[in-house]
Amino acid sequence: MVNREALTARATALTGELRSRGVELVALTFVDNAGIARVKAVPLRKLPSAAAWGVGASKSFDFFGSDDAITDGEHSLGPVGDLRLHPDLDALTVLAGQPGWAWAPVTKLDQEGEPHPQDPRALLAKAVDRLAARGHRARMSFEIEWVITGADAPDDATSATAGPAYGYARLSERADYLRALVSTLDQQGAGVEQIHPEYADGQFELSVAAADPVRAADVAVLTKETIRALSHRHGLKASFTPKFAPAGVGNGGHVHLSVWDGARNLFSGGERTFGLTPVAESFSAGILKRLPALLAIGAPSVVSYLRLEPHHWAGVYTAWGLENRETPLRLVRGVAGNRDSAANLEVKCFDLTANPYLLAAALLLAGMAGVDEEASLPEPVDVDPGTLTDEVRAARGIERLPRTLADSVVAFEADKDLVAAFGAPLATTIVDVRRAEIERFAHASPEEITEAQRWRH
Repeated sequence: MVNREALTARATALTGELRSRGVELVALTFVDNAGIARVKAVPLRKLPSAAAWGVGASKSFDFFGSDDAITDGEHSLGPVGDLRLHPDLDALTVLAGQPGWAWAPVTKLDQEGEPHPQDPRALLAKAVDRLAARGHRARMSFEIEWVITGADAPDDATSATAGPAYGYARLSERADYLRALVSTLDQQGAGVEQIHPEYADGQFELSVAAADPVRAADVAVLTKETIRALSHRHGLKASFTPKFAPAGVGNGGHVHLSVWDGARNLFSGGERTFGLTPVAESFSAGILKRLPALLAIGAPSVVSYLRLEPHHWAGVYTAWGLENRETPLRLVRGVAGNRDSAANLEVKCFDLTANPYLLAAALLLAGMAGVDEEASLPEPVDVDPGTLTDEVRAARGIERLPRTLADSVVAFEADKDLVAAFGAPLATTIVDVRRAEIERFAHASPEEITEAQRWRH
């Protein structure tokens, strides 16, 4: 049950500190099944009420598409019904780059104070609890890639920063912007680890420190929206789309994860290949086995599949390898002497149209299913799997991941473990939202798809 008195008291105590820091409004966000961060905001004086009683929101948000169209679905009530958005006071953050504002992610409850069965953040928290019941914990982080253009540039322009890929010239040209961005994120507790120009014109990448999965997903949302806001203040626009233009390089949303037993990182110091422990190997194998289904969560838009091409470091074959950037599962061992803390698994085939809470939950659930199955990894791949012949790939059990969202959705529906763990209402609604997007773009060209999705995420 919701302890409304305690929440009121705590939020009331927080308002004094927030007011002293100039906060006047609090943005309350949730991410829908199409990967869009939606928001309601309250004046600071209403924070205690919001914490205790929630802020009203329609159940129809579960069925929003990336184009804001509301699809029908088996569990849709249309305009009927109400949810309450309760800010997580532990995650509340003063927005250093947006004076007068604070931010908090929300938990969705019904009007009786019961959890909403289609709340992605609650699903992730439940997955974390399931892992903890096994005596383990996970650490995660999301890489953020984006493209900037001038605010008044044509929609398909990427000329805000040109020069060599990964070149210092790009960093120098946007030094003030990048410094302000990192400073702002650090003030907000994001823990920036590195930032650099990426391959394409106008493209940058930012990495943050690993955290528990719920915190990692929160930071992913906050980092994206901070980049968007700071870009605007510097006369720029930021796009996180997986394919800015059909012929261009895509933006990824890679996930790094590790599993721990107390203070021991299970991705290091074990007796299996490259130092994996049995738990880490089975966890990784569970993810590898379910990658086709996981793409419906981690590459959830039609435009995602324009990025998923061989030889683009996107990871499009069912393979894994040590520091192999062409396999979707890249084992990162780290530097000798630091592997006990640094070793982790990078999943490369996902992008930033994904809901990070759904994706983090799906990865944990897939990994735990692999542990239950005592699954084993195949032999690692030490070349670009796209350079192998069809015959060699077939002999090694290496298959192409789904080439379309439709194929990923079919794989997701067929995965009984994931569907059961998500619960029928949420799993069915995800499929309904995906199929509505598939229908929307059924006859669209790559140019039309990229144009429609360029600024949505």
